[in-house]
Amino acid sequence: MKRTKKESRHRIHLRIRSKIKGTTERPRLSVFRSNKSIYCQLIDDTKGLTVAAASSHNLDSKSAGVEQAVAVGKLVAERALAAGVKNVVFDRGGYLYHGRVKALADGAREGGLQF
Repeated sequence: MKRTKKESRHRIHLRIRSKIKGTTERPRLSVFRSNKSIYCQLIDDTKGLTVAAASSHNLDSKSAGVEQAVAVGKLVAERALAAGVKNVVFDRGGYLYHGRVKALADGAREGGLQF
């Protein structure tokens, strides 16, 4: 039986999540991308809280693709630093670490987060 692309990504995501946990000192930077937008949040798994979040909907510019992902990465880094978080664990969410996901991670690093 052949799996769909969505089912395969979900299985990969669950496998990654079994190994990665976010703590209060080092929350998990979770990424979700759709065809038009990209979203990310810093999650403390021990308390079940979202520390900071950002998405492409929060941006004023009409950029798309990689430029949009870099801007979202910088925005979440800015919000994380305001919340007192400097170190994070990166959760790519079952997506390949390339393209927009890699651009978001690079933008977060430029903004001051350490992985």
